[in-house]
Amino acid sequence: MPPIQDHPLRYALANELHARPFPSAPAPGTVVYLAIKHPEGSAEEKHAAERAHLLDLLDRHGTAHPAPGATHFSGRIGRHRLKWESHTEFSSYTAISDGVGERAFDPVEFQVFPEDWLAAAPGLRVTSASVRVVNRGSDDEVRAALADWFVPESLAVACVLDDAAVAAADFRIDPAGHMRFALFVAAGTGKRRVGRIVQRLCEIETYKAMSMLGFAHCKDLSPQIGSLDRQLTLLMSEMSGEAAPAEVTLPKLLSTSSELETIAARASFRFGATGAYEALVNQRISVLREERFEGRQTFAEFMMRRYEPAMRTVKSTERRLQSLSDRAIRGAELLRTKVDVERSAQNQALLESMDRRADLALRLQHTVEGLSVVAISYYAVSLAGYLLGPAAGAAGMSKGMLLALLTLPVVLLVWLGVRQVRRRLE
Repeated sequence: MPPIQDHPLRYALANELHARPFPSAPAPGTVVYLAIKHPEGSAEEKHAAERAHLLDLLDRHGTAHPAPGATHFSGRIGRHRLKWESHTEFSSYTAISDGVGERAFDPVEFQVFPEDWLAAAPGLRVTSASVRVVNRGSDDEVRAALADWFVPESLAVACVLDDAAVAAADFRIDPAGHMRFALFVAAGTGKRRVGRIVQRLCEIETYKAMSMLGFAHCKDLSPQIGSLDRQLTLLMSEMSGEAAPAEVTLPKLLSTSSELETIAARASFRFGATGAYEALVNQRISVLREERFEGRQTFAEFMMRRYEPAMRTVKSTERRLQSLSDRAIRGAELLRTKVDVERSAQNQALLESMDRRADLALRLQHTVEGLSVVAISYYAVSLAGYLLGPAAGAAGMSKGMLLALLTLPVVLLVWLGVRQVRRRLE
């Protein structure tokens, strides 16, 4: 009996679940993270450019290359463990090293990525972060570190994963150009668990930054949408009055509707991506299972106060754009209906006019037919008089009497003939 046949994608789909394993991070340890947004262009061009950029970094350290077409890679570059991932809109680099420097968040830590290599990146930096992983001491030591490393006004702190660690960040860019995260790891927490926390913190920052691109796009669109809103309101006012004929208003309304549809089509991807990134941010925060640390705001509370209003703005802009588009379509339909009704009334009036003209033409035709009968009868009687005159004179009948006798039969015969011709024509 032949063996069962596997689906050609069976192994590929199963391996996809294990394609992006969490890194292992020591405590104490240092993590530097970089996310580069891809430039515009085809997917093939972007993948080729980011792969060449990755290989350049690996070649500097003599590290083996990833397989062709790979979207993730883990390897060593010097004393660091590198984790690279390629996503739809960005690629990320995570470098993990053992131990921490005496100076917290020292810009030197980021020199794992050379300046000339960073300058040659195929895209723009969307975010970069430095994560300082230390062993958790007393609460007083944690408080002192938080006060020294972060801005208190925007600081978010929480105990995560059942008190396995205390995570902290203020989501501000420091003078070196990087975000700062601190992780105070409790005794007994394994490297893999620390790595999961570190990756989730980096993902929260990356997805937050990517979703904020949608907010920036909404701010850019706001003046244009406002202008189109005013134009649409003015056109709707013209429709309700007699300021301009419908034939003039309809092209303007269709032009506005077309412009709105164009804006919506161009912004649809960014709006959709923003919603997806927002969901990922909230999901990554929820899996941290936060617990409050000394009454301070958690990551979820920080996002609720600082991040969610921006996301609500994006959703509001998307709804407003869709509402304007729907209004323009309904207005165009109403105006088109108005034009059709006016044209129908004009056609009705034209048909009535044509009916009156046809009635007048019919009456005129009847009048002409009557006159034709008289004229034909006159000539017929005259001809008959000439033909029958000699016979009437021989019979002793006067010409006048003959014409009188001929008139009635001739008129009747002519009338019957004209009627017969008209029936054949009809």
